[in-house]
Amino acid sequence: MSETRKHKALPKAQILIEALPWLTRHNGKTVVIKFGGNAMVDEELKAAFAQDVVFLHHAGLRPVVVHGGGPQINAAFEKHGIVSEFKAGLRVTTEEAMDVVRMVLAGQVQRELVGLLNQHGPLAVGLTGEDAHTITATKHRPEIDGELVDIGRVGEITEIDTGAIEALLADGRIPVVSSIARSQDDGHVYNVNADTAAAALAAALGAETLMVLTDVEGLYEDWPNSDEVISRLTASQLEKLLPELSAGMVPKMEGCLHAVRGGVQTARVIDGRVQHSILLEIFTNDGIGTMVVPDEQEGDSE
Repeated sequence: MSETRKHKALPKAQILIEALPWLTRHNGKTVVIKFGGNAMVDEELKAAFAQDVVFLHHAGLRPVVVHGGGPQINAAFEKHGIVSEFKAGLRVTTEEAMDVVRMVLAGQVQRELVGLLNQHGPLAVGLTGEDAHTITATKHRPEIDGELVDIGRVGEITEIDTGAIEALLADGRIPVVSSIARSQDDGHVYNVNADTAAAALAAALGAETLMVLTDVEGLYEDWPNSDEVISRLTASQLEKLLPELSAGMVPKMEGCLHAVRGGVQTARVIDGRVQHSILLEIFTNDGIGTMVVPDEQEGDSE
């Protein structure tokens, strides 16, 4: 081999070696990834996401993917002539609308994601929260102006059963979970917020990490005055910030808080618009996005 060729290959080896401590640290650990935002609709980002998840799997981690499908649901509603109405930041979901939501999440978004992952081997298996009682919910009634409001088939998670997911992971598969829940009390199904579902699953699975893909760089220090991203904060620091956050970030950051308070080691909000952001976050020294850690880790270094 000529000297030049040797040198050209060297940086690749150095990149692989940089990942070594992280490979050792994360080996055998479960990581729950909430798939959403731009990464869900951009073809290149979708393909890169699938590659990242398969890479994690082959690197010895146990990835679990949870997804919603806001843009796809909006398009389907338009097609079916259903008017979207939001109350307290949540989509009002009638019985008719719920049928469409279920069809889109389980029959379209999940199928596509499973297909992308399975281009790399017989890996992904799709399920919804209804399967094997994975996610159980009751009716969520938000409070608006001091009154509880009925927003239809929107659920609040009451119970998680990880049996089916654990069995798939033990079999070397990648579970892909749609954020629909079975009802605890009336035999119907509920639409649940995918950020909340991912956080609840991460806590129940005893995951090492929860990663939430978003369309921003992370949690901003002083938005809109500054675009400086907070790279790390503790659960208590995050709790103080929650009332100031924009509506879209609240379920994501509440999810992160719930996860670390529920035993997950780190919860991260990362920019899904960056190709391979998951690999950058897990296997390099300069992760991207915002990481939330439990309070007792405050003095520790990453």
